[in-house]
Amino acid sequence: MAFDISKMRNIGISAHIDSGKTTLSERILFYCRKIHAIHEVKGKDGVGATMDSMELERERGITIQSAATNVQWKDYTINLIDTPGHVDFTIEVERALRVLDGAILVLCSVGGVQSQTLTVDRQLKRYNVPRLIFINKCDRTGANPYKVKSQITEKLGLNAAFVTLPIGLEDKLEGIIDLVDMKAVYFDGPGGEELRFAEIPAHLLDDAKRYHEELVDAVSMFSDELAEAYLEGTVTPDMIRSAIRTGTIQLKFAPIFVGSAYKNKGVQLLLDGVTHYLPAPNDRENVALNLDANEQPVKLEASGDKPTVALALKLEDGQYGQLTYIRIYQGGIKKGDELLNTRARKRFKIGRLVRMHASSMEDISEGYPGDIVALFGIECASGDTFCDPSINYAMTSMFVPDPVISLAINPKDKKSADQLSKALNRFTKEDPTFRTFVDPESNQTIIQGMGELHLDVYIERMKREYKCEVETGMPQVAYRETISQRAEFNYTHKKQTGGSGQYGRVAGFIEPCEDKLYEFVDSIKGGAIPNEFIPSCDKGFQEAIKKGTLIGFPIVNVRVTINDGQSHPVDSSDIAFQLAAIGAFREAYPKAKPIILEPIMKVVVEGPTEFQGNIFGSINQRRGIIVASTEEDAFCRVEAEVPLSEMFGYSTVLRSLTQGKAEFSMEFLKYAKVPNNVSEQLIKDFQEKKKDQLAK
Repeated sequence: MAFDISKMRNIGISAHIDSGKTTLSERILFYCRKIHAIHEVKGKDGVGATMDSMELERERGITIQSAATNVQWKDYTINLIDTPGHVDFTIEVERALRVLDGAILVLCSVGGVQSQTLTVDRQLKRYNVPRLIFINKCDRTGANPYKVKSQITEKLGLNAAFVTLPIGLEDKLEGIIDLVDMKAVYFDGPGGEELRFAEIPAHLLDDAKRYHEELVDAVSMFSDELAEAYLEGTVTPDMIRSAIRTGTIQLKFAPIFVGSAYKNKGVQLLLDGVTHYLPAPNDRENVALNLDANEQPVKLEASGDKPTVALALKLEDGQYGQLTYIRIYQGGIKKGDELLNTRARKRFKIGRLVRMHASSMEDISEGYPGDIVALFGIECASGDTFCDPSINYAMTSMFVPDPVISLAINPKDKKSADQLSKALNRFTKEDPTFRTFVDPESNQTIIQGMGELHLDVYIERMKREYKCEVETGMPQVAYRETISQRAEFNYTHKKQTGGSGQYGRVAGFIEPCEDKLYEFVDSIKGGAIPNEFIPSCDKGFQEAIKKGTLIGFPIVNVRVTINDGQSHPVDSSDIAFQLAAIGAFREAYPKAKPIILEPIMKVVVEGPTEFQGNIFGSINQRRGIIVASTEEDAFCRVEAEVPLSEMFGYSTVLRSLTQGKAEFSMEFLKYAKVPNNVSEQLIKDFQEKKKDQLAK
């Protein structure tokens, strides 16, 4: 069979936590005959969802790692990635979106647009990923897809219209109306696998016509043919489909599907929507940078005749060694081919090539352009580009947010200590948001991540996968230091040690700089500092800002300008000017009124209205500022900005205040100045810590 790229779709499922993403991917696997029985995420049979292959995922009932699978729907091949909904695992969503051509955004018909939906929507927009929207859980009490649609247009700012409508809601959900073909669809059989088409029920016909008009009206701007046919009254379903597809791929339209994955209603129509409306790999424009030509952008073609370019999107340690998931953007890959890792400048041979299905796999002999496959036994890092040795291209990497929380860990015994470095080595390779280093002062191993849950999961994985028991210290917040006013410096570094000495004078000023973390300005006139030593000054200043003197955290938002200096014909050197710059910065820093910044989190709490007072109180106690509060149907939603340092252990407090009925999510928002009383305490603790270390 010849490979037809237009019949391929690379899609992801993303959504707010608990919107039913994993349940939906289970149904997709079932209808595409990948699995022969349906298991629930938290089902009584204890099997758990196929796509949640990690034990931890099954226990907690959440998705931690994005899982990839490949399914056949009619004559289309679909590579499907199920991504986590929890903000702590946001990198999994980022890396999935980086390589996907389209996405299904799942919303709950009761919860509607929630906090994490907004985050996912931002990510989809960042990578220009076209999306279909699936309003799930139409069988739940309080389901209202029409309300959700108005939230989609208001809160997400999307041009969206219904493509399907529910027949009945809540426990009366019987089937789905297809607004393109104007047919009612019922899902018979034990798993809803038998589709029965019928006329639209008489009591819903007017509604269906109204929404059909609305759909045609919304998409006719993408097709002149449809606009003309609309005026003449000769619209055909194929015209509508073609216009929806054009609008979706151009990111100007989002078709809305409705249904209930749990009750097996509407999933097949959504799959048809994936094949009809989402782009094939050759419909998207992908660009690489040519490293041999000053990083000039090069347009990639999804064709098998061109030299191969692929991106490593995810690493996993399996029982047979390291597994590297790759997306092929151009050319193809066969067993035995030689490729070049452009970051490491190393060539390697492809030994084993597999297609993944969650945790099981099948061996294949080649991968096609646009495909997502996995390679075994290759040394690389997440985000590396592999290409044909005849070219030297690199794909732009994904956005990696900085960690906001750190923890000190100590292995309990000698055996655990040996295993710890193995575990950390693997996790940092797998996950760019998980970082680790050894604190030079306390000699402790520090791990950093995106939130408490993120670090909890990794500590649990150390225990299970590496038999490594660790003790953890108090979580530490990633503070920053900055300056609040301009300060001058004029510093001379002079050192005489038998023979040639060291000499360098650097003068200028430091000032706050809002939009950049660090900026270096060279305003030297008349060669007061020779040109070859200017980079040395820059290097010295960059070294000086790594650690502030208030509480020992990095210094940010500083502009350093040098405007004068002096050199010595014999004693000046690269190191002399580096040390002069470090000394100059330390001289000016206390004069620039340094302040401490702390990470502020955007916190969203959702719970019954009767507990609203308790929720407000719990935020106010934590130095939080309430930004907005909305009430709807006995449920309230409170948005606030709260310092991260105050949020530890909040989930336990919230549970006890609301009888376990409220939940919250948080994500990093910005850095802001610490209040004076908190700042004094932090400086005092830092000084004491320093004293203790010196005493040791």
